[in-house]
Amino acid sequence: MNELEELRIRIARFASERDWDQFHSPKNLSMALIVEAGELLEHFQWLKQDESFELPQDKLAAVEEELADILVYLIRIADRLGIDLLSATDRKIRANEAKYPADIVRGSARKYTEYL
Repeated sequence: MNELEELRIRIARFASERDWDQFHSPKNLSMALIVEAGELLEHFQWLKQDESFELPQDKLAAVEEELADILVYLIRIADRLGIDLLSATDRKIRANEAKYPADIVRGSARKYTEYL
């Protein structure tokens, strides 16, 4: 069993022990994920690009918590929908490798449709 699967089981158990499955619809979990992503953004709002790499320890700890919240909700959504995140991510990376060949797009942030 991989660490992601162990985490999925632990999160599912946590929700089940609290009888929260009834609230954990994909819709509700998606909304919660976006709320947490918004909370993550608050820590970076108005920072200059270089400042976003140099967070003070207290801010970095808060960002760490928000990232963990996001990961928990992401794993929970995938679990409730029966999606294998590792397989889905592998497929997505392969698709992106085809859309964005390194020898063509290196150093550019343009969308793949702009390379056609």
